[in-house]
Amino acid sequence: MAWKRVALEIGMGTDIRGADYTKAAVRALKDALWHNSLTVAGAVGKSSADMRVEILIGVPQPDKVDRAQVLAVLPHGTGTVSVVEGGLEIANEAGTDKTVIAQAAAIVRLDL
Repeated sequence: MAWKRVALEIGMGTDIRGADYTKAAVRALKDALWHNSLTVAGAVGKSSADMRVEILIGVPQPDKVDRAQVLAVLPHGTGTVSVVEGGLEIANEAGTDKTVIAQAAAIVRLDL
């Protein structure tokens, strides 16, 4: 058998005030995951626990994301988290705070 991609889910998350990159990343992953219900595992004789999920997060400062908090969002299966440069930072007019926008992709794989 081989690990095959069965779903690609995408989402966006923000932290409006406070520039919390982890909060924006968690919200982006939740946005990706919470808009659907994957039933493909059961359809091919697998359990949702059999899923492997590759999480890719894009934020302007990747080193500011707590990968463990992002991974903890997964409701099923096992996963990995990679954080790359992407997303947006938008400073307020006073330059004292910023909004962070994160993008997330969750690639779901099953051993088929």
